[in-house]
Amino acid sequence: MLDETPKRFDRIVAILIQLQSKKIVKAQELADRFDCSLRTIYRDIRTLEASGVPIYSEAGVGYALMEGYRLPPVMFTREEVSSFIAAEKLMQKFTDPSLGSHYASAMYKLKSVLRSTDKDWLSNIESRVVMQTAEPMFNDSSPNTLAVLFESIAEKKQVLLTYKTLEAEEASNRNIEPVGVFHDNNNWYFLGYCHLRKDYRQFRTDRIQGIQKTDYDFTLEHDSLETYLTKTETIPTTKVRILVDKKIACYLRYEQKYHGYVSEKEVNGQIEMTFMCRDIESGFPRWFLMFGDYAKILEPERLKTRTLELLEVNRKRLL
Repeated sequence: MLDETPKRFDRIVAILIQLQSKKIVKAQELADRFDCSLRTIYRDIRTLEASGVPIYSEAGVGYALMEGYRLPPVMFTREEVSSFIAAEKLMQKFTDPSLGSHYASAMYKLKSVLRSTDKDWLSNIESRVVMQTAEPMFNDSSPNTLAVLFESIAEKKQVLLTYKTLEAEEASNRNIEPVGVFHDNNNWYFLGYCHLRKDYRQFRTDRIQGIQKTDYDFTLEHDSLETYLTKTETIPTTKVRILVDKKIACYLRYEQKYHGYVSEKEVNGQIEMTFMCRDIESGFPRWFLMFGDYAKILEPERLKTRTLELLEVNRKRLL
């Protein structure tokens, strides 16, 4: 029992801090975070209540602190302080200038409560951490894209978007109800309901030429972002099998998922990869040609034919 006491004390303090960080905290959320049972969480909440912390609960919703109740700022561990460095560097390089400026302001406040020794420790590290980006993630004409999207999502207000697709010659204006923001393959995207298309669409932030929040409320109740991102699309697929030299297979790990990668196995010292591919006319054969001198197409026959057609076009251009 004595061995459990410090651990329980740390958990109770952490629960109190989490209650201060959100308006409502669910018991299951706490149980998942601390890897314990709901019964343990209920017991810890009762301990906080017995200590005079004004907590109110609502069945089926969660726990919350009474409005106005706050504890003095807590001290951070060195491990927590070091995580601030990575977060600050990421915010400087991977968000828009407006949001990055707000975060920098918050970091000054956060650093002000650190102990002097921790401030020195932080300074020694932060100058030696650098984040680099390959391409701009935001259009120069729309430097506050993420900040506007966050406000729109929080207030459930539509945005007026000026957007230029990769194929279009001119940008178009459309009213959007943003559902959520996500980062994938070195780019920021947001998903929203497009009133122009009457459907949900994804938008890449570097193609946004203008964005502003409007006074129009959302007209629909939207599911969570994860719901839309994990929906199974009905685009037909074709089974593809290729045989790749083992020394090359490891270099394909990053891009293979974008071509419908399913599985792989070792066959006579080579790697046989299986894909459920959406595009065997252009996307997959062009990707295959990048490493084709170390690989062989097993199926389908149409992919072999299409790859040879592309090679022939290339051969004629080189003559």
